[in-house]
Amino acid sequence: MSKIDINKAAEIIKSEQVEPDALRRIIEKMNLAVQPEPGDEEQTPHVAKQFFILVSDPENKLAGVGDLVGWVGQLPEADSPSTVADRINRAAYDFNTTKKGRLLPVKTVGEALESVPSKFFKEADVWVKTKTPVLVLRTNNEIPRESSASQP
Repeated sequence: MSKIDINKAAEIIKSEQVEPDALRRIIEKMNLAVQPEPGDEEQTPHVAKQFFILVSDPENKLAGVGDLVGWVGQLPEADSPSTVADRINRAAYDFNTTKKGRLLPVKTVGEALESVPSKFFKEADVWVKTKTPVLVLRTNNEIPRESSASQP
């Protein structure tokens, strides 16, 4: 459907020798029709995001061979991943100031990621993708020349 400027439409209607009162009413109706609805505010532009994995390493196992768990999330692409911990802490602090947060405050990062509602993380520009921790697998990043799965 093509769109036309209201002023141009008014000129076309005026050229058809419509009465001035009728012309004024038509223009007012057209102006009302093109005004946005109260719920139709423009949405915020899409934010490009980068993924991160936050690894739970309470016993400093990263240097060792133990199994690790972590959470997957996103933050804006332009922001530094080193700010993730501060953002999660800010969301947890904000949650703990609410009525529900005062009743059941979160004390660890894991509790925060599992139980703090997403609106607190969104305000801190963090999007948590996994509420429960997932197993972090290690790889040597090499594909063997012959697959052991192809043998009968």
